[in-house]
Amino acid sequence: MARFMRLDVTNTLLDIGILPLFYNGEVGTAIELVNACVRGGARVIEFTNRGEMAYPVFTELVKYFAKADPSVILGIGSILDAPTAALFIASGANFIVGPSFNPEISRLCNRRKILYLPGCSTENEITTAEELGAEICKIFPGESAGGPSFISAVMAPCPWHRLLPTGGVDATESSIHEWIKAGAAAVGLGSKLISNQAVKDKDYDGITAKTVQCVGWVQSARGVSLFSGVEHIGLYAHKSEPATLSAWYEQTFDLKNKEGNSSFFVSGSGAGRIEVPKVSADAQVHIAVRVTNFEAAVANLQAKGISLKDVSIKPESKSGYLDIADPEGNLVHLIWLKNI
Repeated sequence: MARFMRLDVTNTLLDIGILPLFYNGEVGTAIELVNACVRGGARVIEFTNRGEMAYPVFTELVKYFAKADPSVILGIGSILDAPTAALFIASGANFIVGPSFNPEISRLCNRRKILYLPGCSTENEITTAEELGAEICKIFPGESAGGPSFISAVMAPCPWHRLLPTGGVDATESSIHEWIKAGAAAVGLGSKLISNQAVKDKDYDGITAKTVQCVGWVQSARGVSLFSGVEHIGLYAHKSEPATLSAWYEQTFDLKNKEGNSSFFVSGSGAGRIEVPKVSADAQVHIAVRVTNFEAAVANLQAKGISLKDVSIKPESKSGYLDIADPEGNLVHLIWLKNI
């Protein structure tokens, strides 16, 4: 049974913008490949039904990540008929992907509120699939269907289409920019992201790094900044107690003061918060900069020679402190919050 409903999967996939896809017949390797993509910022992963071990391996993947990282959204690809789709749905598939469009699969998935990404290569196929409930249509094979020019051509009269090209998308900045700027809602990446050589060499860190780049390229192609503003300012109590300092802001400005395990948070109805940590620091303040994609932002900073320390990764939040202070000696906190 799916743990994520159609709207959750759709919104997450559209937000991140890439769908890594692969097949591997070894459970241990498959787990490592999913983890590599997740570390790179991708949370929706397609495991393709392309080998005799696909079903048992996929079942083990679902079991593993349900406990190890419940935020991972696993789906199954290369599905051609409804009985096969039903089999994988029973084993926990959160979405179904096909190289072609099958109305029976569409009805089955609609009945269970599971996302179905049918393969389409013409405007007529896209429209028919949408009439039967497709939220996102997979354009396959993307290059043979007409490439980015096909996307822009069909989007012109039908801007409501949500199209995900697969096949013909390279894991390069130029390719991803071209597809996204043409109107693709997201892109599917298989062997160009998870190459046979990388799998053979067990270069999982390399796959993670490439995933980070691809996620960042999607965001930049959309014109979305990785760094979206100040999430909160942290004030350290040097002359008073943290509770006293947070209470002063609460009472003076009629704000709400909430005590957490390690800090007090003071906020109102508008954007931004004041954090008063319960621990002291040499700095007067720390600034928390909000990011749209944590992994891509980290990679951006690393390219500038800046690393992170005290990193915390949770399903609802990801954060860390820059290993350097600003010119005034203030600490800088990088933070990603789910649904913000």
